[in-house]
Amino acid sequence: MDAFWMPFTANRQFKSAPRMLVSADGMYYTDDQGRQILDGSAGLWCVTAGHNRKPIVEAVQRQVATLDYAPPFQMAHPKAFEAADKLVAMAPKGLSKAFFVGSGSEAVDTALKMAVAYHRVRGDAARVKLIGRERGYHGVNFGGISVGGMAGNRKHFPVSLPAVDHLRSTHDLARNAFSRGEPEHGAEFADELEARILTLHDPSTIAAVIVEPMAGSTGVLIPPKGYLRRLREICDRYGILLIFDEVITGFGRLGADWAANKFGVLPDIITCAKGLTNGVVPMGALLVKPEIHDAFMAAAGERMIEFPHGYTYSAHPLACAAAIASLDLYREEQLFERAAGLSAYFEERAHALRGQPYVKDIRNLGLVAGIEMDSRPGAAGQRGFDVFLKCWEQGVLVRFTGDILAVSPPLIIEKHEIDRLFDTIASALRACE
Repeated sequence: MDAFWMPFTANRQFKSAPRMLVSADGMYYTDDQGRQILDGSAGLWCVTAGHNRKPIVEAVQRQVATLDYAPPFQMAHPKAFEAADKLVAMAPKGLSKAFFVGSGSEAVDTALKMAVAYHRVRGDAARVKLIGRERGYHGVNFGGISVGGMAGNRKHFPVSLPAVDHLRSTHDLARNAFSRGEPEHGAEFADELEARILTLHDPSTIAAVIVEPMAGSTGVLIPPKGYLRRLREICDRYGILLIFDEVITGFGRLGADWAANKFGVLPDIITCAKGLTNGVVPMGALLVKPEIHDAFMAAAGERMIEFPHGYTYSAHPLACAAAIASLDLYREEQLFERAAGLSAYFEERAHALRGQPYVKDIRNLGLVAGIEMDSRPGAAGQRGFDVFLKCWEQGVLVRFTGDILAVSPPLIIEKHEIDRLFDTIASALRACE
Protein backbone atom coordinates (compact mmCIF):
# COMPACT_ATOMS: atom_id res chain seq x y z
CA MET A 1 0.00 0.00 0.00
CA ASP A 2 3.00 2.31 0.19
CA ALA A 3 3.07 3.61 -3.39
CA PHE A 4 -0.39 5.17 -3.48
CA TRP A 5 -0.57 8.67 -1.93
CA MET A 6 -4.29 8.97 -1.30
CA PRO A 7 -6.23 12.21 -1.96
CA PHE A 8 -8.08 14.08 0.80
CA THR A 9 -7.31 11.19 3.17
CA ALA A 10 -5.55 10.72 6.49
CA ASN A 11 -3.10 8.33 4.81
CA ARG A 12 -1.41 7.00 7.95
CA GLN A 13 -4.70 6.32 9.71
CA PHE A 14 -6.22 4.67 6.65
CA LYS A 15 -3.26 2.40 6.00
CA SER A 16 -3.27 1.26 9.61
CA ALA A 17 -6.92 0.12 9.26
CA PRO A 18 -7.94 0.15 5.57
CA ARG A 19 -11.55 0.51 4.43
CA MET A 20 -11.47 -1.23 1.06
CA LEU A 21 -14.37 -1.36 -1.41
CA VAL A 22 -14.12 -4.12 -4.00
CA SER A 23 -17.48 -4.10 -5.82
CA ALA A 24 -20.80 -2.30 -5.93
CA ASP A 25 -24.38 -2.88 -7.05
CA GLY A 26 -27.51 -0.82 -6.62
CA MET A 27 -27.50 0.86 -3.22
CA TYR A 28 -24.60 -1.18 -1.83
CA TYR A 29 -20.84 -1.50 -1.87
CA THR A 30 -19.10 -4.73 -0.91
CA ASP A 31 -15.91 -4.42 1.13
CA ASP A 32 -12.92 -6.77 1.14
CA GLN A 33 -14.44 -8.68 4.06
CA GLY A 34 -17.57 -9.45 2.04
CA ARG A 35 -19.76 -7.01 4.00
CA GLN A 36 -22.57 -5.11 2.29
CA ILE A 37 -22.16 -1.37 2.85
CA LEU A 38 -25.21 0.87 2.37
CA ASP A 39 -24.11 3.84 0.29
CA GLY A 40 -25.42 6.89 2.13
CA SER A 41 -23.30 9.37 0.20
CA ALA A 42 -23.86 8.36 -3.46
CA GLY A 43 -20.16 7.60 -3.67
CA LEU A 44 -18.97 11.19 -3.48
CA TRP A 45 -22.28 12.91 -4.32
CA CYS A 46 -22.06 11.39 -7.80
CA VAL A 47 -23.72 7.95 -8.07
CA THR A 48 -27.18 9.35 -8.69
CA ALA A 49 -28.82 6.24 -10.18
CA GLY A 50 -27.06 3.69 -7.99
CA HIS A 51 -24.15 1.41 -8.81
CA ASN A 52 -23.55 -1.02 -11.66
CA ARG A 53 -26.50 0.13 -13.74
CA LYS A 54 -26.64 -2.11 -16.79
CA PRO A 55 -27.54 0.53 -19.44
CA ILE A 56 -24.57 2.69 -18.46
CA VAL A 57 -22.14 -0.21 -18.15
CA GLU A 58 -23.12 -1.60 -21.55
CA ALA A 59 -22.92 1.82 -23.21
CA VAL A 60 -19.35 2.29 -21.99
CA GLN A 61 -18.40 -1.26 -23.00
CA ARG A 62 -19.72 -0.72 -26.52
CA GLN A 63 -17.96 2.60 -26.80
CA VAL A 64 -14.53 1.41 -25.70
CA ALA A 65 -14.75 -1.40 -28.25
CA THR A 66 -15.71 1.06 -31.00
CA LEU A 67 -13.79 4.29 -30.40
CA ASP A 68 -11.60 4.45 -27.33
CA TYR A 69 -10.27 7.99 -27.81
CA ALA A 70 -10.59 10.87 -30.25
CA PRO A 71 -8.63 14.16 -30.13
CA PRO A 72 -10.96 17.01 -29.11
CA PHE A 73 -8.98 19.83 -30.77
CA GLN A 74 -9.93 20.47 -34.41
CA MET A 75 -11.56 17.00 -34.44
CA ALA A 76 -14.70 15.47 -32.98
CA HIS A 77 -16.79 12.32 -32.74
CA PRO A 78 -20.57 11.82 -32.95
CA LYS A 79 -21.11 10.99 -29.26
CA ALA A 80 -19.86 14.44 -28.23
CA PHE A 81 -22.66 16.14 -30.17
CA GLU A 82 -25.25 13.63 -28.98
CA ALA A 83 -24.21 14.12 -25.35
CA ALA A 84 -24.36 17.91 -25.74
CA ASP A 85 -27.84 17.70 -27.29
CA LYS A 86 -29.16 15.55 -24.44
CA LEU A 87 -27.58 17.71 -21.76
CA VAL A 88 -28.92 20.95 -23.26
CA ALA A 89 -32.38 19.38 -23.63
CA MET A 90 -32.33 18.76 -19.87
CA ALA A 91 -30.80 22.13 -19.00
CA PRO A 92 -32.72 25.08 -17.57
CA LYS A 93 -34.40 26.91 -20.44
CA GLY A 94 -32.05 29.62 -21.70
CA LEU A 95 -28.80 27.66 -21.34
CA SER A 96 -28.38 26.16 -24.79
CA LYS A 97 -24.61 25.64 -25.21
CA ALA A 98 -22.55 22.87 -23.61
CA PHE A 99 -18.76 22.84 -23.16
CA PHE A 100 -17.24 19.57 -21.91
CA VAL A 101 -14.32 19.16 -19.50
CA GLY A 102 -12.98 16.36 -17.33
CA SER A 103 -14.22 17.23 -13.84
CA GLY A 104 -16.01 19.72 -11.63
CA SER A 105 -12.75 21.47 -10.78
CA GLU A 106 -12.01 21.89 -14.48
CA ALA A 107 -15.56 23.13 -15.08
CA VAL A 108 -15.12 25.88 -12.49
CA ASP A 109 -11.77 27.08 -13.80
CA THR A 110 -13.21 27.04 -17.32
CA ALA A 111 -16.21 29.10 -16.20
CA LEU A 112 -13.96 31.70 -14.57
CA LYS A 113 -11.83 31.98 -17.71
CA MET A 114 -14.91 32.12 -19.89
CA ALA A 115 -16.44 34.90 -17.82
CA VAL A 116 -13.34 37.11 -17.96
CA ALA A 117 -12.77 36.40 -21.66
CA TYR A 118 -16.44 37.06 -22.48
CA HIS A 119 -16.21 40.62 -21.19
CA ARG A 120 -12.93 41.09 -23.04
CA VAL A 121 -14.26 40.00 -26.43
CA ARG A 122 -17.15 42.42 -25.93
CA GLY A 123 -14.69 45.26 -25.46
CA ASP A 124 -15.15 45.41 -21.68
CA ALA A 125 -11.66 44.25 -20.71
CA ALA A 126 -11.69 46.04 -17.34
CA ARG A 127 -13.96 43.33 -15.93
CA VAL A 128 -11.41 40.94 -14.42
CA LYS A 129 -12.50 40.61 -10.76
CA LEU A 130 -14.23 37.51 -9.44
CA ILE A 131 -16.48 37.24 -6.38
CA GLY A 132 -16.90 33.98 -4.49
CA ARG A 133 -18.35 33.24 -1.07
CA GLU A 134 -17.09 32.18 2.33
CA ARG A 135 -17.55 28.45 2.95
CA GLY A 136 -17.86 27.89 -0.78
CA TYR A 137 -16.20 24.93 -2.46
CA HIS A 138 -15.36 25.12 -6.14
CA GLY A 139 -12.86 22.31 -6.57
CA VAL A 140 -9.13 22.16 -5.98
CA ASN A 141 -7.53 23.94 -8.94
CA PHE A 142 -6.05 27.36 -8.28
CA GLY A 143 -9.06 29.17 -9.75
CA GLY A 144 -11.51 27.18 -7.68
CA ILE A 145 -9.49 27.61 -4.50
CA SER A 146 -9.23 31.36 -5.15
CA VAL A 147 -12.99 31.92 -5.38
CA GLY A 148 -13.70 29.18 -2.86
CA GLY A 149 -14.01 29.89 0.82
CA MET A 150 -12.74 26.76 2.60
CA ALA A 151 -10.13 27.90 5.08
CA GLY A 152 -8.24 24.60 5.07
CA ASN A 153 -7.76 24.61 1.31
CA ARG A 154 -6.60 28.21 1.25
CA LYS A 155 -4.26 27.72 4.22
CA HIS A 156 -2.30 24.93 2.57
CA PHE A 157 -2.17 26.61 -0.84
CA PRO A 158 -1.83 30.35 -0.14
CA VAL A 159 -1.21 31.32 -3.76
CA SER A 160 -4.42 32.49 -5.42
CA LEU A 161 -5.69 34.52 -8.31
CA PRO A 162 -5.50 38.28 -7.89
CA ALA A 163 -8.63 40.44 -7.90
CA VAL A 164 -10.83 38.04 -5.95
CA ASP A 165 -13.18 38.87 -3.10
CA HIS A 166 -15.82 37.00 -1.13
CA LEU A 167 -19.35 37.43 0.13
CA ARG A 168 -20.13 36.18 3.59
CA SER A 169 -21.58 32.71 4.03
CA THR A 170 -25.35 32.29 4.15
CA HIS A 171 -25.07 30.07 7.22
CA ASP A 172 -26.83 31.62 10.23
CA LEU A 173 -27.09 28.99 12.95
CA ALA A 174 -28.46 31.40 15.55
CA ARG A 175 -31.57 32.18 13.50
CA ASN A 176 -31.99 29.12 11.32
CA ALA A 177 -31.07 26.07 13.43
CA PHE A 178 -33.11 22.97 12.57
CA SER A 179 -34.68 24.56 9.50
CA ARG A 180 -36.65 22.28 7.24
CA GLY A 181 -35.92 23.14 3.63
CA GLU A 182 -35.00 26.73 2.82
CA PRO A 183 -34.25 28.82 5.93
CA GLU A 184 -36.48 31.80 6.60
CA HIS A 185 -33.70 34.21 7.48
CA GLY A 186 -30.75 35.45 5.46
CA ALA A 187 -31.94 36.71 2.06
CA GLU A 188 -30.46 40.07 3.02
CA PHE A 189 -26.96 38.57 2.95
CA ALA A 190 -27.14 38.90 -0.83
CA ASP A 191 -27.33 42.68 -0.41
CA GLU A 192 -23.70 42.60 0.70
CA LEU A 193 -22.77 42.24 -2.96
CA GLU A 194 -24.08 45.73 -3.55
CA ALA A 195 -23.50 47.35 -0.15
CA ARG A 196 -19.95 46.21 0.55
CA ILE A 197 -18.34 44.45 -2.39
CA LEU A 198 -19.48 46.99 -4.95
CA THR A 199 -18.40 49.80 -2.65
CA LEU A 200 -14.88 48.40 -2.43
CA HIS A 201 -14.71 47.49 -6.12
CA ASP A 202 -15.90 49.55 -9.05
CA PRO A 203 -18.80 47.44 -10.41
CA SER A 204 -17.45 47.93 -13.93
CA THR A 205 -14.40 45.85 -12.96
CA ILE A 206 -16.31 42.76 -11.75
CA ALA A 207 -16.61 39.91 -14.24
CA ALA A 208 -18.62 37.32 -12.33
CA VAL A 209 -20.07 36.09 -9.07
CA ILE A 210 -19.84 32.34 -8.46
CA VAL A 211 -21.81 30.49 -5.79
CA GLU A 212 -23.05 27.01 -5.06
CA PRO A 213 -26.84 27.21 -4.86
CA MET A 214 -26.46 24.83 -1.93
CA ALA A 215 -22.98 24.58 -0.44
CA GLY A 216 -22.35 20.86 -0.13
CA SER A 217 -18.77 20.13 0.85
CA THR A 218 -18.75 22.68 3.68
CA GLY A 219 -21.70 21.10 5.41
CA VAL A 220 -24.98 21.27 3.45
CA LEU A 221 -25.73 24.99 3.68
CA ILE A 222 -29.18 25.64 2.23
CA PRO A 223 -29.79 29.08 0.65
CA PRO A 224 -32.26 31.29 2.54
CA LYS A 225 -35.55 32.03 0.84
CA GLY A 226 -35.08 34.73 -1.79
CA TYR A 227 -31.29 34.89 -1.48
CA LEU A 228 -30.41 33.59 -4.94
CA ARG A 229 -33.05 35.77 -6.58
CA ARG A 230 -31.53 38.86 -4.97
CA LEU A 231 -28.09 37.88 -6.22
CA ARG A 232 -29.49 37.58 -9.73
CA GLU A 233 -31.11 41.01 -9.54
CA ILE A 234 -27.92 42.72 -8.34
CA CYS A 235 -25.78 41.02 -10.99
CA ASP A 236 -28.24 42.12 -13.68
CA ARG A 237 -28.18 45.69 -12.38
CA TYR A 238 -24.40 45.94 -12.82
CA GLY A 239 -23.76 43.73 -15.85
CA ILE A 240 -22.06 40.98 -13.81
CA LEU A 241 -22.27 37.32 -14.85
CA LEU A 242 -23.77 34.91 -12.33
CA ILE A 243 -22.30 31.39 -12.22
CA PHE A 244 -24.01 28.55 -10.38
CA ASP A 245 -21.69 25.71 -9.37
CA GLU A 246 -24.11 22.78 -9.62
CA VAL A 247 -21.51 20.02 -9.48
CA ILE A 248 -23.39 18.63 -6.47
CA THR A 249 -26.89 20.06 -6.91
CA GLY A 250 -27.39 19.13 -10.55
CA PHE A 251 -29.22 15.96 -11.64
CA GLY A 252 -31.92 15.60 -9.02
CA ARG A 253 -30.14 15.89 -5.69
CA LEU A 254 -32.49 18.62 -4.42
CA GLY A 255 -35.66 17.01 -5.76
CA ALA A 256 -35.46 18.91 -9.07
CA ASP A 257 -33.32 18.52 -12.17
CA TRP A 258 -31.30 21.64 -11.31
CA ALA A 259 -31.06 23.96 -8.35
CA ALA A 260 -31.60 26.78 -10.86
CA ASN A 261 -35.07 25.38 -11.56
CA LYS A 262 -35.67 24.48 -7.92
CA PHE A 263 -35.17 28.09 -6.87
CA GLY A 264 -36.46 29.72 -10.06
CA VAL A 265 -33.24 31.61 -10.79
CA LEU A 266 -31.46 31.39 -14.14
CA PRO A 267 -27.67 31.97 -13.99
CA ASP A 268 -25.54 32.83 -16.98
CA ILE A 269 -23.38 29.71 -16.62
CA ILE A 270 -23.89 26.42 -14.78
CA THR A 271 -21.00 24.11 -13.98
CA CYS A 272 -21.83 20.43 -13.51
CA ALA A 273 -20.09 17.07 -13.18
CA LYS A 274 -20.57 14.10 -10.78
CA GLY A 275 -24.09 12.94 -11.69
CA LEU A 276 -23.50 13.82 -15.34
CA THR A 277 -22.12 10.30 -15.87
CA ASN A 278 -23.43 8.73 -12.65
CA GLY A 279 -19.80 8.74 -11.51
CA VAL A 280 -18.90 6.01 -14.01
CA VAL A 281 -16.41 8.00 -16.11
CA PRO A 282 -14.90 11.36 -15.06
CA MET A 283 -16.61 14.25 -16.85
CA GLY A 284 -17.70 17.83 -16.28
CA ALA A 285 -19.55 20.40 -18.33
CA LEU A 286 -20.63 24.00 -18.56
CA LEU A 287 -24.10 25.06 -19.62
CA VAL A 288 -23.94 28.53 -21.10
CA LYS A 289 -26.31 31.21 -22.35
CA PRO A 290 -26.15 31.52 -26.15
CA GLU A 291 -25.24 35.21 -26.01
CA ILE A 292 -21.98 34.31 -24.26
CA HIS A 293 -21.16 31.74 -26.92
CA ASP A 294 -22.18 34.11 -29.71
CA ALA A 295 -19.92 36.89 -28.41
CA PHE A 296 -16.89 34.64 -28.88
CA MET A 297 -18.04 33.60 -32.35
CA ALA A 298 -18.52 37.22 -33.43
CA ALA A 299 -15.18 38.45 -32.10
CA ALA A 300 -12.91 35.89 -33.78
CA GLY A 301 -11.76 36.01 -37.37
CA GLU A 302 -12.43 33.32 -39.94
CA ARG A 303 -10.66 30.02 -39.09
CA MET A 304 -9.51 31.47 -35.76
CA ILE A 305 -10.02 29.59 -32.50
CA GLU A 306 -12.77 31.50 -30.71
CA PHE A 307 -12.13 30.23 -27.16
CA PRO A 308 -8.54 29.00 -26.73
CA HIS A 309 -9.22 26.58 -23.91
CA GLY A 310 -9.87 22.88 -23.44
CA TYR A 311 -8.39 19.62 -22.19
CA THR A 312 -7.00 16.41 -23.67
CA TYR A 313 -10.01 14.57 -22.28
CA SER A 314 -12.72 17.11 -23.15
CA ALA A 315 -15.72 15.17 -24.53
CA HIS A 316 -13.88 11.85 -24.14
CA PRO A 317 -15.80 9.14 -26.05
CA LEU A 318 -16.27 6.91 -23.00
CA ALA A 319 -17.44 9.82 -20.88
CA CYS A 320 -19.90 10.90 -23.56
CA ALA A 321 -21.30 7.37 -23.79
CA ALA A 322 -21.71 7.26 -20.01
CA ALA A 323 -23.38 10.68 -19.99
CA ILE A 324 -25.86 9.77 -22.72
CA ALA A 325 -26.83 6.54 -20.96
CA SER A 326 -27.06 8.25 -17.56
CA LEU A 327 -29.27 11.09 -18.78
CA ASP A 328 -31.53 8.58 -20.55
CA LEU A 329 -31.76 6.48 -17.40
CA TYR A 330 -32.65 9.47 -15.21
CA ARG A 331 -35.48 10.34 -17.58
CA GLU A 332 -36.77 6.80 -18.11
CA GLU A 333 -36.86 5.99 -14.39
CA GLN A 334 -38.06 9.51 -13.44
CA LEU A 335 -35.40 9.62 -10.75
CA PHE A 336 -35.63 13.36 -10.16
CA GLU A 337 -39.36 13.07 -9.55
CA ARG A 338 -38.67 10.07 -7.33
CA ALA A 339 -36.30 12.14 -5.22
CA ALA A 340 -38.94 14.82 -4.84
CA GLY A 341 -41.47 12.21 -3.75
CA LEU A 342 -39.16 10.79 -1.08
CA SER A 343 -37.98 14.15 0.23
CA ALA A 344 -40.70 14.56 2.90
CA TYR A 345 -39.99 11.12 4.39
CA PHE A 346 -36.24 11.76 4.20
CA GLU A 347 -36.74 15.08 5.99
CA GLU A 348 -38.74 13.50 8.82
CA ARG A 349 -36.13 10.82 9.40
CA ALA A 350 -33.29 13.35 9.30
CA HIS A 351 -34.94 15.68 11.82
CA ALA A 352 -35.77 12.74 14.09
CA LEU A 353 -32.07 12.91 15.02
CA ARG A 354 -32.79 16.11 16.93
CA GLY A 355 -32.13 15.38 20.59
CA GLN A 356 -29.45 12.78 19.90
CA PRO A 357 -26.12 13.42 21.65
CA TYR A 358 -24.03 16.34 20.33
CA VAL A 359 -26.47 17.31 17.54
CA LYS A 360 -26.73 21.10 17.33
CA ASP A 361 -28.31 21.52 13.89
CA ILE A 362 -30.01 19.56 11.11
CA ARG A 363 -30.69 21.00 7.67
CA ASN A 364 -32.11 19.36 4.58
CA LEU A 365 -33.46 19.78 1.09
CA GLY A 366 -34.46 17.09 -1.38
CA LEU A 367 -32.40 13.96 -0.71
CA VAL A 368 -29.56 15.70 1.11
CA ALA A 369 -29.16 16.41 4.81
CA GLY A 370 -26.47 17.90 7.01
CA ILE A 371 -26.17 16.92 10.68
CA GLU A 372 -23.93 19.31 12.58
CA MET A 373 -22.40 18.23 15.89
CA ASP A 374 -20.71 20.05 18.73
CA SER A 375 -16.95 19.92 18.34
CA ARG A 376 -14.73 18.47 21.01
CA PRO A 377 -12.72 21.19 22.75
CA GLY A 378 -9.42 21.59 20.95
CA ALA A 379 -10.20 18.74 18.55
CA ALA A 380 -12.46 20.08 15.82
CA GLY A 381 -13.42 17.40 13.31
CA GLN A 382 -12.60 14.42 15.51
CA ARG A 383 -16.19 13.71 16.50
CA GLY A 384 -17.28 13.79 12.87
CA PHE A 385 -14.53 11.33 11.96
CA ASP A 386 -15.48 9.02 14.83
CA VAL A 387 -19.16 8.99 13.86
CA PHE A 388 -18.13 8.25 10.27
CA LEU A 389 -16.10 5.26 11.51
CA LYS A 390 -18.91 4.00 13.76
CA CYS A 391 -21.30 4.08 10.80
CA TRP A 392 -18.77 2.22 8.66
CA GLU A 393 -18.47 -0.46 11.32
CA GLN A 394 -22.25 -0.90 11.14
CA GLY A 395 -22.21 -1.19 7.35
CA VAL A 396 -23.26 2.32 6.36
CA LEU A 397 -21.18 4.84 4.41
CA VAL A 398 -21.73 8.53 5.18
CA ARG A 399 -19.58 11.54 4.40
CA PHE A 400 -18.21 13.91 7.01
CA THR A 401 -16.70 17.36 6.71
CA GLY A 402 -15.31 18.53 10.01
CA ASP A 403 -18.02 17.86 12.57
CA ILE A 404 -20.83 17.81 10.02
CA LEU A 405 -22.24 14.64 8.50
CA ALA A 406 -23.47 14.95 4.91
CA VAL A 407 -26.08 12.41 3.87
CA SER A 408 -26.82 12.19 0.14
CA PRO A 409 -27.81 8.68 -1.02
CA PRO A 410 -28.44 7.53 -4.59
CA LEU A 411 -31.92 8.52 -5.74
CA ILE A 412 -32.97 4.87 -5.98
CA ILE A 413 -32.98 4.53 -2.17
CA GLU A 414 -36.02 2.87 -0.57
CA LYS A 415 -37.77 3.98 2.62
CA HIS A 416 -36.45 1.04 4.65
CA GLU A 417 -32.93 2.02 3.59
CA ILE A 418 -33.57 5.62 4.65
CA ASP A 419 -34.62 4.20 8.02
CA ARG A 420 -31.45 2.16 8.31
CA LEU A 421 -29.31 5.11 7.28
CA PHE A 422 -30.59 7.46 9.99
CA ASP A 423 -30.96 4.71 12.61
CA THR A 424 -27.29 3.91 12.12
CA ILE A 425 -26.30 7.56 12.49
CA ALA A 426 -28.32 7.75 15.71
CA SER A 427 -26.57 4.66 17.05
CA ALA A 428 -23.16 6.05 16.07
CA LEU A 429 -23.88 9.35 17.82
CA ARG A 430 -24.81 7.53 21.02
CA ALA A 431 -21.63 5.45 20.83
CA CYS A 432 -19.29 8.44 20.52
CA GLU A 433 -18.13 10.63 23.34
